[in-house]
Amino acid sequence: MSAALTKLAGADLATVAGRALLPPEARLPLRDCTEIADALDRLESAGFATEAARMLAHALPKREGVWWACVCAAHTAPADLADPDRMAREAAELWVRQQKDEPRRAAMAHAEKAGFQTPEAWAAVAAFWGGDSMAPIGQAPIPPGPELTGTAVAGSVALAAVRGDFALQAVRLKRFLESGRDIAAGGAGRITPEIA
Repeated sequence: MSAALTKLAGADLATVAGRALLPPEARLPLRDCTEIADALDRLESAGFATEAARMLAHALPKREGVWWACVCAAHTAPADLADPDRMAREAAELWVRQQKDEPRRAAMAHAEKAGFQTPEAWAAVAAFWGGDSMAPIGQAPIPPGPELTGTAVAGSVALAAVRGDFALQAVRLKRFLESGRDIAAGGAGRITPEIA
């Protein structure tokens, strides 16, 4: 059983599993499971690390989920990371620290410039969807769906896991899940970048 993942206390396992779109074979290890921490352990032990990461992306509170996406993206970022991607991650990180509308909207602008192709871009989209409204400034609010931030976080983490070398996916996902659990337990979840 995992350490106390206090940041997951408000998440409902059935809701999270539904949002994570777990395939039937990944649901089998979750029979009789009632806690998300236990579900993550069972999925990972059964060889469903990708599905565990997706579940964790939907279980974390929005702020912590965006931070996790940023940490994972930074871990696999190449030394020559394009400016729009770097700026997208920086804007997402600023939103995590400040929870203000300006960095949230800046994050989406940078994600658009990056072409929605990288872990950094999807971390930025997650930050944007973590706010109160997707509508342009001055328009009637359009709240994002409750699953959108988790979906973008999951996409960011999945892209970071395969960036540059698909063969590293399993090792990276293990590291990412350790980071995510640390964040869920109240830690910073930092991972040393692969490229210094």
